[in-house]
Formats: sequence, C-alpha cells, structure tokens
Amino acid sequence: MIYGVGTDIIQIDRVQGVMERTRGRFAEKVLGPRELKIYHARKARSEKRGLAFLATRFAAKEAFSKAIGLGMRWPMTWRAMELLNLPSGEPTPQCTGELADWVRERGLAIRVSVSDEHDYAVAFAIAERTGQPTGPQSEPASN
Repeated sequence: MIYGVGTDIIQIDRVQGVMERTRGRFAEKVLGPRELKIYHARKARSEKRGLAFLATRFAAKEAFSKAIGLGMRWPMTWRAMELLNLPSGEPTPQCTGELADWVRERGLAIRVSVSDEHDYAVAFAIAERTGQPTGPQSEPASN
C-alpha cells in the first residue's frame, strides 16, 4: 500500500552558490558521513560531478521527507537519511537513529530514484507500507 510520494528538483547552480556562501559547510550539514566520503572523492576527480552528487542527495532527502509525510522535522533530519548505492548501482536510502526507528515502526519501505543533467538534479521517492507496523503509528502529515 502506498504511504506517500515525494519529488524534488533543484538547480545545481543554486547548490554551487550555497556552497560558495557557506565556504563548503553546506555539504557537511546535508550529507551523512558515508555520503560525505563519496562526495569528497567525486569532487576530487571533478568539481562538477561533486556538485551534481551533492545536489542529487539534497533532492533525494527532500523527496524522501515528503514521501514519509514529515517534511524536514524530527525525526527527519538531513543526516538521518543517507542515499547510498547498492553494488548494482541502485540508490537505496539508509536511515539511522530515531528516523530508522520511525520508519520501522510504520513498516515502511522507501524507494528513491535520482538523476541529474547539466543544470538540474531531480529525485523521486515512494514510501510503501510493506509490513506490519512494530510500534506507534500515524498517518502521513498534511503539508
């Protein structure tokens, strides 16, 4: 059963502007530790690919937060969900801490797809109730 759907699109130039204004701290705020390691490796090879990675992860977190119905409020935080890739290349959200508990309590599985082109990064997320909730549950919040 579909629990929620979320999407986000962002101009990569806007991410670049925020990175310049924050002297790079924006990446530290948005990316979890495993994502940050990948970001730095990609940025070392190509500034453009590093920015695209950061933009897709930002969009993924926004889409994910909409799909679960919380937006960016506790327990959903920037670093509580990391979008990592399986060996096949498929992106998969990895939640930690209270967000992981929140998702598990509701029996949710979330799929995320990301893409980027020269100017834009886009993400789409679908949250599905796949199992029996394991704790207190609520319906998605209305935004």
